[in-house]
Amino acid sequence: MKQKEYALIVAGGKGTRIKSKLPKQFLELNGKPILLHTIEAFFRYSDDIQIILVLPEDDFPIWKSICDRFQFTKPIVLQKGGASRFQSVKNGLEKIDGDGCVAIHDGVRPLVSEDIIGASFRLAAVHQSAVAAVRLKESIRMTDMDTTRAMDRSRFRIIQTPQTFDISLIQQAYQMEEDASLTDDASVAEYSGHLISLFEGSYENIKITTNEDLVVAEALMNSRNKKG
Repeated sequence: MKQKEYALIVAGGKGTRIKSKLPKQFLELNGKPILLHTIEAFFRYSDDIQIILVLPEDDFPIWKSICDRFQFTKPIVLQKGGASRFQSVKNGLEKIDGDGCVAIHDGVRPLVSEDIIGASFRLAAVHQSAVAAVRLKESIRMTDMDTTRAMDRSRFRIIQTPQTFDISLIQQAYQMEEDASLTDDASVAEYSGHLISLFEGSYENIKITTNEDLVVAEALMNSRNKKG
């Protein structure tokens, strides 16, 4: 019997770096809000997936207006976000009651593919964690006060989402006291004593945080549409 699969979509951005009054997850990309593209990617993967969308409570009316405008009627569980990403994820996890795996994903990564989502669930079912990551393309240096030194880039990975976990494992991990130095879910799980398994993500699976990212995302989406 197939395990139950959840997606926890965290969308609490304010659009500061993108210099927008509208939170960046609601900006349009190819005629549709970024957040809606992201959620639809998970439903393309599976109609049976259960999605928890974590938003600031003040943004609930914006989401409702998006659903009305684009006639989006898929079942979504809305949860109020917290003052930080940690608190928002913790709040979202409280909406899950039962066993299975949950993919925690940034609401502003709309180009995630069904293949990556599927791989994350399959690997998490075996290893209890599966975190998308890509290799560095460029040389890197470590800075230390006034000096720098070259680092072996083959030893490093750029971490993406989805970050998918056994539900009980990640729920237990998020019972810890919040630590600002832990910037993603893998860090929280690792701090709680769990090993983190990585798998190959995609350079197309970008997080939209700047205006340049919007341009790149639009180009990538147009390229996909042409191939499709």
